[in-house]
Amino acid sequence: MCSSNSVVQAQKLVDQLRLEASMERIKISLTAADLVQYCQDHRRSDPLLTGIAASSNPFKDKKTCVLL
Repeated sequence: MCSSNSVVQAQKLVDQLRLEASMERIKISLTAADLVQYCQDHRRSDPLLTGIAASSNPFKDKKTCVLL
């Protein structure tokens, strides 16, 4: 029983490695250039760069804390 389990695990590993080996690879220099271009194209709508208006911020506290 134990040997058949290890055979099944080995077959799953081989299948995973075949899948990863068949993936198309893209050079990191091209991917990085695409990422930089995407960030530059969308920087005006990025809330981390532009901030969120206080009126439309869903995480803003509705009430202030008052100590008695």
